[in-house]
Amino acid sequence: MTTSAAPQRLVVAITGATGAIYGVKLLQQIARLPGWESHLVVTDAAVLNAWQELGLSRSDLEALATVVHKPRDIGASIASGSFLTRGMVVAPCSMKTLSAIANAYSDNLVSRAADVMLKERRRLVLLTRETPLNLAHLRNMTAVTEMGGVIFPPVPAFYTRADSIDALVEHTVHRVLDLFDVHCDRMARWEGLKAGAARPDAGTEPAAPDSPSKD
Repeated sequence: MTTSAAPQRLVVAITGATGAIYGVKLLQQIARLPGWESHLVVTDAAVLNAWQELGLSRSDLEALATVVHKPRDIGASIASGSFLTRGMVVAPCSMKTLSAIANAYSDNLVSRAADVMLKERRRLVLLTRETPLNLAHLRNMTAVTEMGGVIFPPVPAFYTRADSIDALVEHTVHRVLDLFDVHCDRMARWEGLKAGAARPDAGTEPAAPDSPSKD
C-alpha cells in the first residue's frame, strides 16, 4: 500500500443567518495556512445576507475558497465519508440549518456534509446566530451536542479590548481554528490579570445600611 500526503481539508458552509463576515474571515484565514484547502458551500439565503451586510456577491464569496460546491449538489465529494477532511464549520449557522442537522434531514449539501461529519466522528462546529432562543432552538443545540458537534455562538471576547468589529470577528475565527489544532500566534489570549495592575477589591462588598432600630 502506498500513501501520500493529502491536503488538510476544512469544509466551510455559509448559511442565511446574520454574520456572513464569520465565514468570510474563516476562508481568508484558511487561505493563509500552508497545505490547507477550503471546501465551500454557500446557500441562497447566505448570498442575500452577504450582499446586505458586506456588499459581496456569490462569486466574491466563492473566490475565497479552494474548492466550491453547489448547495444542491448531493453528489459532491464532501457528501461522502470516504472523502477525508478535518471537519466542518458552519459560519454562520441559521436555525433552519441547525434544525436540519439536529434531525439528520439532509435536504441539501450543507446538512448532508454536516451529517457526514457526525457519522464519521469528525469535528463539526456550528456558529449559531439567533437571539433570543426558543425551546426548539435549545433542544436542537442539545441534540447536536449529544451527537458530538460543537455549538459555538460567536460571542465576542471583550477582554481583548478590540478596537474594531474586524478584530472581534478575527478573535472568534481564531478560537474556531483552535478546535482544529490550528493556532494563530497573533491571537490575543487570556493569561490572567496582569501582575501589579490596579484592580477592584473583589472581596469587599459595600456595607449594608443600618437596620432600623426596634423599640
